[in-house]
Amino acid sequence: MRKRRWFPKAWYHITARGNRKAEIFYDDRDRFKYLQLLREAKFSHPFHLHSFCLMSNHVHLLIETIDLPPGTFMKDIHSQYAIYFNKKYGYVGHLFEGPYKAKLQDDASSILQVSRYIHLNPCRAQLTFEPEEYKWSSYNHYLSPSPFYSDLITTSSILSHFRDTKHYEFFVQMANKVRPGHPLNG
Repeated sequence: MRKRRWFPKAWYHITARGNRKAEIFYDDRDRFKYLQLLREAKFSHPFHLHSFCLMSNHVHLLIETIDLPPGTFMKDIHSQYAIYFNKKYGYVGHLFEGPYKAKLQDDASSILQVSRYIHLNPCRAQLTFEPEEYKWSSYNHYLSPSPFYSDLITTSSILSHFRDTKHYEFFVQMANKVRPGHPLNG
């Protein structure tokens, strides 16, 4: 396996999918547990979580490292979550199809595109027409900060590229409106 490139302040689009594309979240408690493990990892192995989306069979995270590579915390998060999930549902074996994938984002444009991509994931999957209708992503925290996410999500870096929150909303929504199948697209 090729060693991942890492350096302090590196940004990664991290994805992980269920084994054989199976669901990794069955209910809200499962998603809360995953977020709890992210929060715990963030405090024990500091990093910045800029965007996330928890789908039924995969996750998207936009993470910026501080002093440690993502492998130091992602392995722990996924191991602990798999133990929780297998115990809760009486399963054995691998929950995730393999190690997480981490794509290095090396410029501001790609970081903004990935944040938008993550926030539009439920729309592309046709779970909702509008990203704000999906509660298991960081998008709503960008529009209206929530105390529940204030210690988990860092919005300031992404929002620093926009005049205000409404401008970021427009940036995301315009990509959504041109998506085939959207009601405003005929």
